[in-house]
Amino acid sequence: MTWNVHGTFNLNPKFDVDGVCSVIRHWSPDVVALQEVDSRGRTDDPFVQLAKAVGDHRIDARSIITKDGDYGQALLSRWPFVEPPTVIDVSYREREPRRAIAARILSDFGELKVIATHLGLSIHERHAQAHALIDLVQPTRTIVLGDFNDWFWVKSVRGVLARICPVRTRLRTFPARLPMMRLDRIYASRDLIIRSAWTDRKARAYSDHLPVIADVMFPD
Repeated sequence: MTWNVHGTFNLNPKFDVDGVCSVIRHWSPDVVALQEVDSRGRTDDPFVQLAKAVGDHRIDARSIITKDGDYGQALLSRWPFVEPPTVIDVSYREREPRRAIAARILSDFGELKVIATHLGLSIHERHAQAHALIDLVQPTRTIVLGDFNDWFWVKSVRGVLARICPVRTRLRTFPARLPMMRLDRIYASRDLIIRSAWTDRKARAYSDHLPVIADVMFPD
């Protein structure tokens, strides 16, 4: 599962973490990538609260750190990490800081490489970040998921990632009220099969993005 949980305007402006957790618990995913987790101006820690909705294993990538709280993404797993995950800086020049999380997860079906990220808003920025992700991908048993902000065909992220992770979702996720753009995706290496993929319209009460949930089948 991947979900940008950012609330805006009349959509969860105070970041109702309990509501976000309820959507996650409903689908009970084994692995979840969350983007735009924001603890600024709060007395609680949403990073910790969100992790409890999945399991015991998590890694945060806090790209903006302030005295008032932090902002960034998280990778949550029901399964243990083989080794401590790595947070990679994929920021582009002077634009907003961006991170990728690379983890090796010991699933019930064997080891899996998972890369979670949230890419930038400009074409050249995303293109450079997509190439940085390729350096993290292994040719088998790999999933890359997150908010890729990828909607334009020129220098597209999917054009880069699909070379090594051709299996992918194609769901419209943004804006949540009337989805038109496929910003949020799950990519998988060619040895994996996405048996089904779906979203949850109820999640639009909590974010301007819809989540993407996929049932991924491993090779024998």
